[in-house]
Amino acid sequence: MPLDLTVVIPTYNRAAYLPPLLERLQAQQGVESLQWEVVVVDNNSTDNTAALIRQIQATWSASFPLRYCLEPQQGSAYARQRGIEEAGSPLVGCLDDDNLPEPNWVAAAVAFAQAHPKAGAFASRIFGQYEAPPPEALKPVLFYLALNDRGDQPLRYEPRRNGMPPAAGLVVRREAWLRCVPPNLLLIGRVGQAMLAGEDYEALLHLHRAGWQVWYNPAMEIQHCIPASRLTFDYMSRNLWGIGLGRHHLRMLALPSWQRPAMLLAYLLSDLKKASSYYWQHRQDLGRQGAAACEMRRLLATVLSPLFMTSLGVQRQIEQIQRSGSSGQPSSLAGDSSSPR
Repeated sequence: MPLDLTVVIPTYNRAAYLPPLLERLQAQQGVESLQWEVVVVDNNSTDNTAALIRQIQATWSASFPLRYCLEPQQGSAYARQRGIEEAGSPLVGCLDDDNLPEPNWVAAAVAFAQAHPKAGAFASRIFGQYEAPPPEALKPVLFYLALNDRGDQPLRYEPRRNGMPPAAGLVVRREAWLRCVPPNLLLIGRVGQAMLAGEDYEALLHLHRAGWQVWYNPAMEIQHCIPASRLTFDYMSRNLWGIGLGRHHLRMLALPSWQRPAMLLAYLLSDLKKASSYYWQHRQDLGRQGAAACEMRRLLATVLSPLFMTSLGVQRQIEQIQRSGSSGQPSSLAGDSSSPR
């Protein structure tokens, strides 16, 4: 029988997180009439991820199959792309390795897709499950940790009005993704100590530009396990710096090409004004390790974003040329703009 849904789990050196997640998937309810599978995508882990999955597979008794594949190219965008390519179903649900879906998550995903045939992607409602109490000084910026609570009613995203959701808990139509999202995004996710963010936003912009709808589905709830190491000023400031650096590329991607030159200048002037204003309003707090200093770093990185992204674009083009030269295959950063029917 054809599959209804594939759950893809990209993972990198987080073997300890996988058993609780797989247990949550085994405990899904309302799936008796559904055919589905789980694919763990190992993003070149150096821990015991591969051995652990083999061990779990040896005693796997669930009604749905558990598969494993390796994606050696580092970056969450590459791992997610590999999982979507490997999927054997028209719907693909992407769960991060630190996500814990509620018991109805799979059933709610399939039901929403059936009710919204023009939705190319739809996001989960994500709550934080903290390993330690978050510091009061950082609470105003914790929503940057891939949390997504937009209420209990479905909501349609429009990039210039209410942004785009995080990829954690995202469900996509496989055909739409493969036809509209470039396999080599400019933003590829956090690699090593680099905290450049926005790869999920970039992918969804490609879907949106091709005519697919992007939704928020509150019936799909997820707990995001957040370790104490991410509840520090050092982590949050680096996180917001990376978010700011990717801002220019995402802004330009959301605009028609003819608007980009004029908007580049408009955004730059606006960003300089915002950064200056924020500095004068919060200068007394910027020496403290709190939310104000994190936001200031994001605003400064946004000002620098055009220069940084131009340099990164050149670097990515060189990497693509080198890879295509070694493989003999053409390479492109442009995607197919096929629309839903």
